[in-house]
Amino acid sequence: MSTRPALPSSDSCASWRVRTGSLISRLLRGVSGAYGRAGALCNAALITFVTVGSVTAQEAEGITVAALGDSLTQGYGLPPEDGFVPQLEAWLQGQGAAVEVLNAGVSGDTTAGGLSRIGWTLTPDVDAVIVALGGNDLLRGIDPAASRANLDGILSTATEQGLPVLLVGMEAPGNYGPDYKQAFDAMYPELAEQYDTLYADSFFEGFDLEETDISAAQAYMQADGIHPNAEGVALIVQALGPQVLDLVERVE
Repeated sequence: MSTRPALPSSDSCASWRVRTGSLISRLLRGVSGAYGRAGALCNAALITFVTVGSVTAQEAEGITVAALGDSLTQGYGLPPEDGFVPQLEAWLQGQGAAVEVLNAGVSGDTTAGGLSRIGWTLTPDVDAVIVALGGNDLLRGIDPAASRANLDGILSTATEQGLPVLLVGMEAPGNYGPDYKQAFDAMYPELAEQYDTLYADSFFEGFDLEETDISAAQAYMQADGIHPNAEGVALIVQALGPQVLDLVERVE
């Protein structure tokens, strides 16, 4: 989740262990070093789609969803049209939903970065929020208590504004130790329950890989082994899309 053109040769993504749940934890195992936080906010073109026919998830038009995240949301390494936000918008359009998705992804961002900009991200035009942060916290080995406090602040801000949220979780790799892993893994579902948000186990849910499918995972990834390629993003959108429709349905 770096803004660099390519990962430094000293960084390693060896010794992966793919398991069900969050693919980010599978790809992070064995990663050493910290990825610098850099890059600027890359806002994609905002497109409002005209509703065609009826949509069971939401009949009202003009719903705006802010996707708050890091490079996975921002679309790192991909042509603009192949990134997560444009592909999600296109998928929603295919379902007949008039939903505009704002790209609030910043490459290299942590939960702290998300908290620092949540206030100005949630403009009066925003009706709902997708929160997909924490991967860079893992890469830096940030204390899960700090990450949890940041996510709590983000969800609290959205709740105070009456905005429904889809929280996207992940799992920590085991190399940080069992205490770290337990604290990190648990914070997502616990916060989702606390704030009554919608919850997705993983950004990479759509890959649906078994433990032995390491080679299959790479078919959906860019050369850095961390960011999805266009085909991978399409699978991600297919899995998360229905939950985004559920999110839209919560908009009052």
